[in-house]
Amino acid sequence: MNTNNYFFIMAGGVGSRFWPKSRNNFPKQFIDILGTGRSLLQLTYNRFLKLCPVENIYVVTNGQYKSLVQEQLPGLPEENILSEPSRNNTAPCIAYAAFKLAAKDPTANMVVAPSDHFILYEDIFIDKVKLGLETVATQPVLLTLGISPTRPDTGYGYINFDKTGVNGVHKVNRFTEKPPLEKAQEFLVSGDYVWNGGIFIWNVKAALHAFLQYAPVIHALFEQGNDVYNTLGEQSFIDINYPKSPNISIDYAIMEKADNVYTIPADFGWSDLGTWGSLFDVADKQDGTNAISADNLRLEETENSIIHLPPGKLAVIRGLKDYIVVDDSDVLLIYPKNEEQEIKKVTEQLKSDNLSRYL
Repeated sequence: MNTNNYFFIMAGGVGSRFWPKSRNNFPKQFIDILGTGRSLLQLTYNRFLKLCPVENIYVVTNGQYKSLVQEQLPGLPEENILSEPSRNNTAPCIAYAAFKLAAKDPTANMVVAPSDHFILYEDIFIDKVKLGLETVATQPVLLTLGISPTRPDTGYGYINFDKTGVNGVHKVNRFTEKPPLEKAQEFLVSGDYVWNGGIFIWNVKAALHAFLQYAPVIHALFEQGNDVYNTLGEQSFIDINYPKSPNISIDYAIMEKADNVYTIPADFGWSDLGTWGSLFDVADKQDGTNAISADNLRLEETENSIIHLPPGKLAVIRGLKDYIVVDDSDVLLIYPKNEEQEIKKVTEQLKSDNLSRYL
């Protein structure tokens, strides 16, 4: 194992589209949503343990989830949990990680990945990450793993890449955010687009240079802490300064502006598990048609539905087609699967109605 490679798992999100299973106090990355006996965070952590020693894995999370991370990853050193005092999207999160890592190992290579994605073929994923790390160790490029699209999905960002590559690494021409269906169909047919999976690989020097060049406000903010990273003063500095950073994604802040962005197209059975529908797509169908997580269920004339019930709950369901049924603590959700994008609006309405206790 190369001790010069470090892995940062982003685990600070709320997962509002998975409501009511995912709540503010226990979001989806900490849930065994796949029914494997392990949370999505634990699956991601174990995946990276195959690539590096435990001391080279970091989890970046919201401060309120630090104890959850410690509980679920007891082998992870406490100092490897980076606690964000506010939610400011992925660019500040990654800047914090890069500055902290540079203070420890100025020549380090880093992988940044979400905590809550599904990967079916881990061996292919690991091979692609290794290829990425070998590439960034010798070239000052910003790499992203590109997911080979399997359908014209309008919910993902797309990356157009130059088909002429070297050893499986291709120059990125441009990013396109969530295209309309007609465009997504064109992208799929062309064969020179991949989905943006939000998995990044680069040398820490290249990352800091990119922040300096394309996001100087963020760079200047976190550069002030160069004397305190990896010391007892780090958390205090972060608590004061992190909330001042712009709320912006790494894609908008850097990736869509930089001219040294490359991708490694890959097909490793990926899903961002962003919605109940995406979970339905990858979940085992116990009766061939419904994705079920329940102890005791009586189904009749019900198909293509996803049903999650708490332990010990009996449900009798008849005549449902293409529905989401989630019974979780004090909330029962029964919602058409093809309208699930509206669930986020439901949670926003609950918040404005002062019903945040249900979130």
